[in-house]
Amino acid sequence: MLGVLGFWIVAALLVIGVHACVHPMSAIDCDIAKLVVIVGVSFVYMRFIAREATVDHGLFVGAIWLALSIVAELATSAHSGHGWFVLIGSPDSVLRNVLMFAWIFAPSLFARHRRVAEE
Repeated sequence: MLGVLGFWIVAALLVIGVHACVHPMSAIDCDIAKLVVIVGVSFVYMRFIAREATVDHGLFVGAIWLALSIVAELATSAHSGHGWFVLIGSPDSVLRNVLMFAWIFAPSLFARHRRVAEE
């Protein structure tokens, strides 16, 4: 579980960094760069940490990552007193849903094993 949290922290910090650097130039490019970061961190996690993981594990990790992102945005918004939408995107962004789905499904894209149905 520590690896899941650690890799989410890395992904979140990279997404925040991308937002700070790219968003002033282009909001669409920023969301695409965030998507690349999420997929890249997912690849590293699944290939080097969870090598024998199944798609189910990838979906579980992705669900945790999305939940952590939502909680982080809610906590930051409550603390700052205004909306903070860096991790999953602004509600008026076209790519917000894409980013949310990326947090969930990106780790499972790199799973090496499928769960075998038991008969």
